[in-house]
Amino acid sequence: MPVTSDPPEQLTLLRETVRKSRTKQPAGITSPLPVARIAVDIPLPHLDRPFDYLVADDVAEAAQPGTRVKVWFAGKDLDGFILERLAESSHEGKLSRIRKVVSPEQVLTPEIADLCRAVADRYAGVLPDVTRLAVPPRHAKVEGEPLRCDQPPRPPLSTSRSAWAPYPSGFLEALERAETPRAVWTAVPGADWALALAQAAAVCSAAGRGALLLAPDARDLERLATACTAVLGEGGFVTLSADLGPTARYRSFLKVVRGNARVVIGTRAAAFAPVANLGLVAMWDDGDDSYAEARAPYPHAREVLLLRAFKQNCAALLGGFARSAEAAAVIESGFAAELIADRTVIRAAAPSVHITGESDVDLARDPAARAARIPHRAFEIAREGLKTGPVLIQVPRAGYLPSLVCQTCRETSRCSTCAGTLRRTGSSGPPSCSICGRPAADHRCPECGDNRMRAAVVGALRTAEELGRAFPGVLVRSSGGDHMLDHISGKPALIVTTPGAEPVAEGGYTAALLMDTWLMLSRPDLRAPEEAVRRWLNAAALVRPASEGGTVILVGDPSDIPLQAIVRWSPEGFATREIEERRTARLAPAAKLAELTGPSEAVTDLLDRLRPLLPATAGLEVLGPVEVDEETVRAIVRTPRAAGPQLARSLKEAQAARTTKKNPGSVRVQ
Repeated sequence: MPVTSDPPEQLTLLRETVRKSRTKQPAGITSPLPVARIAVDIPLPHLDRPFDYLVADDVAEAAQPGTRVKVWFAGKDLDGFILERLAESSHEGKLSRIRKVVSPEQVLTPEIADLCRAVADRYAGVLPDVTRLAVPPRHAKVEGEPLRCDQPPRPPLSTSRSAWAPYPSGFLEALERAETPRAVWTAVPGADWALALAQAAAVCSAAGRGALLLAPDARDLERLATACTAVLGEGGFVTLSADLGPTARYRSFLKVVRGNARVVIGTRAAAFAPVANLGLVAMWDDGDDSYAEARAPYPHAREVLLLRAFKQNCAALLGGFARSAEAAAVIESGFAAELIADRTVIRAAAPSVHITGESDVDLARDPAARAARIPHRAFEIAREGLKTGPVLIQVPRAGYLPSLVCQTCRETSRCSTCAGTLRRTGSSGPPSCSICGRPAADHRCPECGDNRMRAAVVGALRTAEELGRAFPGVLVRSSGGDHMLDHISGKPALIVTTPGAEPVAEGGYTAALLMDTWLMLSRPDLRAPEEAVRRWLNAAALVRPASEGGTVILVGDPSDIPLQAIVRWSPEGFATREIEERRTARLAPAAKLAELTGPSEAVTDLLDRLRPLLPATAGLEVLGPVEVDEETVRAIVRTPRAAGPQLARSLKEAQAARTTKKNPGSVRVQ
């Protein structure tokens, strides 16, 4: 090769020679696309990028994008997914070969791989953590089962749109035209939300597009499956849920991958379902904390669906009786419109809602109405409701007496062994520790020496016992914890439940008493008021309309704003107020926050690396660190919402710098 005196030109020629030498394929590699770009399962932030490998002829046919492979990396055999096949690599060194194609099933489709990358970037995570959420573990036996695709997806059994009659037209019509409407849907009280979602999926399916519907838990998913069976037919949809078990879940997943299902329903595990030609993503009750993933990088199913709607250009629907602050922020941003019935329709469908002690008449009849746990008026409403049907009693705490305090000084009663709080699990027997379970028959208060205790909070079981004595001859049933009721008849009965465990009553409840509202509002949580309103609206929506005698009694302070939102039945107004208050306080979703938890030295090091990475215009603010325990501290970093992507990138870059240097200590970023 001739050498010139100009160093840049000489360097260019050398690089061209190296590139040409790389294009010469090694022995045993004759494919026109000899390079595979692979997402290797490495949880380290500084290695969160694809790597190129050679594809030998013996695996070239099976090594397609989306398949699982084994590759050699850093002296280990690691798993990975092929993202794409290329004619040549930009890597200047020698490439290793794929060691093995684990399965020819293309389980990571290009659309889902792109979504996983977007979710990882949004939550300052790494791609392998997200693909682990998106693709269930492999079961070879299931892959060997015969493929049943002898007929295309069948048309829906029903074309009815009855569940959407109370709302302004436009959403389903846009779906029918294969357009991409996006809406935050506030359901009218008593609405059959499962039927409404099934009918929306049917419209989408009839237009030749796929639909993905999410429910928060197994009980709601079963209700959704029943509605989909009635509308779409027995084989018209596939259920994806972690509760199915590994084998059944992977079998359902393969049906979706192979194109045997046009409609998919599930819990948060189905948010990444590879539905072909996706036309609609929808979820019910997006404020439910069941949608928040407990594994890194801790994505929320709502954000995953909204990202899918944006990246795959499909319709989106967030539904609920309540409205979360995040849903209100989506409307405010212009990404989605509000879908809500006229106020006259809402008033006609809603029960009559009252707060104990809200009027002078109540106080004159019962001076203790605001202090009593079950005021006289609540008893009257329950007694009247039991004449024609079941009455719902919602109690915020499960158990019998879940927390005890000293009778004299009100000091919390604690176990002498582990300092756990004492409780009673039944009407007989001594109190026991809620942590270690040891009985505390001889407990004395360390502050005053009294051996008497009283309840700080009354649980659902004790409430059921008290009501059974107050209403002799009336059937009293409990729902909550390990014993959940899904449906009950319309016969008179008292149904005592914890929040979220309310069964559906045939014909609706005649009345509902929502007890101890102060307890739900006093939880040490930013979302306590929002969560309380969501729980109360979900329970109140099961009650008959006021025109049929349906009544809801809230036992609490009439001046509390969340209780007033239930009286007015205005979830949209409460959500707007909530987001305004959070904007003033610079809290999510009006701001972008990240929680950093780990050893003190590691958290401090990460903060020191983070600050120079963000420009002054990003408005970074650091709160803490504060001690969590002897070995762990927590810090909160926040920026304005618009600087959220910058914050996520910078956090990941700072984490990558730490792992590159192999600094001690692991920091959890959420």
